[in-house]
Amino acid sequence: MNHTPRTRTVVSCTLLVTALGAGVTACGSDGNPLSAKPYDAAGQISFNGPTEAGKRADPDKPLEVTADGDEGRITDVTAQDSTGRHVAGELAADGSRWHSTSPLAANAHYTVTVSTEDEDGAPGRKVFTFDTSQPTTKQRLNVTFGPEKGTYGVGQPITAQLDHEIKDKAQRAVVEQALRVDSAPAVQGAWHWVDNKELHYRPKEYWPAHATIQVHSNLEGVKIGDRLWGGTAKPLKITTGDRIEALTDAATHQMTVYKNGQEINQIPITTGKPGFETRNGVKVVLAKQYFVRMRGTTVGIAEGSADSYDLPVYYATRVTWSGEYVHAAPWSVGSQGYANVSHGCTGMSTSNAEWFFDTVREGDIVKVVNSNGDDMEPFGNGFGDWNVDWQKWRQGSALFNGKPDGPAPGDALRVQPAAA
Repeated sequence: MNHTPRTRTVVSCTLLVTALGAGVTACGSDGNPLSAKPYDAAGQISFNGPTEAGKRADPDKPLEVTADGDEGRITDVTAQDSTGRHVAGELAADGSRWHSTSPLAANAHYTVTVSTEDEDGAPGRKVFTFDTSQPTTKQRLNVTFGPEKGTYGVGQPITAQLDHEIKDKAQRAVVEQALRVDSAPAVQGAWHWVDNKELHYRPKEYWPAHATIQVHSNLEGVKIGDRLWGGTAKPLKITTGDRIEALTDAATHQMTVYKNGQEINQIPITTGKPGFETRNGVKVVLAKQYFVRMRGTTVGIAEGSADSYDLPVYYATRVTWSGEYVHAAPWSVGSQGYANVSHGCTGMSTSNAEWFFDTVREGDIVKVVNSNGDDMEPFGNGFGDWNVDWQKWRQGSALFNGKPDGPAPGDALRVQPAAA
């Protein structure tokens, strides 16, 4: 061992109390091994990284720290790279060994701080530094986050588009673990794999109003597979506005609009007629267009048939990619509030459509109930993410731990101060 043995010593303290107040003579730490400055633990531990100048560690291999001999044990290990990314690890119950459980990044500089204690309980410490080598392949997995920077409604999911397919669950776990979402206020949320190249992130409930959401990737330089390494990703910051929800009741032919839980308007509407029923479920505003030319041929209606149409439409708020909008329909004002006569869109008067158009933004919620139509698709036709219940949503995560209650690894439960 590389330190002078210490003998446990009991040092008595005398408490002096004066007549005018409490005067205290504190105990010193001399002779108490538990309060001493940590000794150099270099002789107690070893690690499997390079020790020669200029040598680099293979990022494919896990990091391992071991206690040498029977005179001490490892109590803690902290490993992180120069960007602040921590390496997860596991410490043996007897303190004899610690090994990393998350991959090292390539071409990175690491600092490893090892804490120990000797047989008398005195603390020791040793700091190692090393660099990892370049990956052996140039193939990179790059990530693009969405939506674009801006302010959105509380229903807006976060998206992550990958430029390579990831099918293996273990590789998916590596990717997902590196994609971080932080919000202020904090919420519980999780990623869900839509397919091999796309993930969506949403909270258990809608985002809070006036929240700040920041997304970033720690994937760069991390090994994902035998020939694939993490690439770049531009961080994303968005905010949410007021909580706007439009409840469309196809049976009563009314839309009720709420702002932060309070009703602010009720609008007579018409929805899809038999054979063209509006989809039930939660949809998210995708875009707003002042003018759209709507033609039946774009949704499979043959030109010249009884249901064919070609109309100029104003104040069009899009909620599905297949062509469902909330829009002005002056031709059906007589049916609005009384009957469903549209080809699937939600129609209202021009003045009401203008008010709705000016009130909502991308990411706001439009929920349809009591329609005889199909349910909104979860993916592929807009953002139907909220139609998946929370347990099933979390099962779409590669980090799902099999328990329906409580957060899965990677759930966002951290508070980040909102940046200016």
